[in-house]
Amino acid sequence: MDSKKVIVEAGMLIRKPAAIVFEAFINPEITTKFWFTKSSGKLEEGKSVTWMWEMYGASAQVFTKKIIPNQLISIQWGYPATTVDFEFTALTDNTTYLLIKNHGFDLQGENLIQAVKDNTGGFTTLVDSAKAYLEHNLQLNLVGDKYPSKKS
Repeated sequence: MDSKKVIVEAGMLIRKPAAIVFEAFINPEITTKFWFTKSSGKLEEGKSVTWMWEMYGASAQVFTKKIIPNQLISIQWGYPATTVDFEFTALTDNTTYLLIKNHGFDLQGENLIQAVKDNTGGFTTLVDSAKAYLEHNLQLNLVGDKYPSKKS
């Protein structure tokens, strides 16, 4: 299997306009309500930011590769680096299908299998958390509760 062709996907219908869902992922003042706890700034094409998950003592350098307003945010992160595409498809004026694709893995064997498992679970939790927050203003703390044994 060519690891570069492996794509992890997680998606969900969110009952909000595409512009609102898009803004929730580009603007850390909103994203911190359902995903990471701090960011060094808003996502901008061609620039890097740091995202922090303080409950785990973890952080990630994030480089924004491409932005198409209300349609796509493409970032590169992790080690080895992978690409994450956040795709926003307006189904109606008030519904958006959010699809997250993680690809470009440079891993083999058990390491690749573990990365696929971790990313599938992690991005599914993220999509669920975003839906709860954006539709119902509920901060379920799903990301923070996913790995309670890793909390500092």
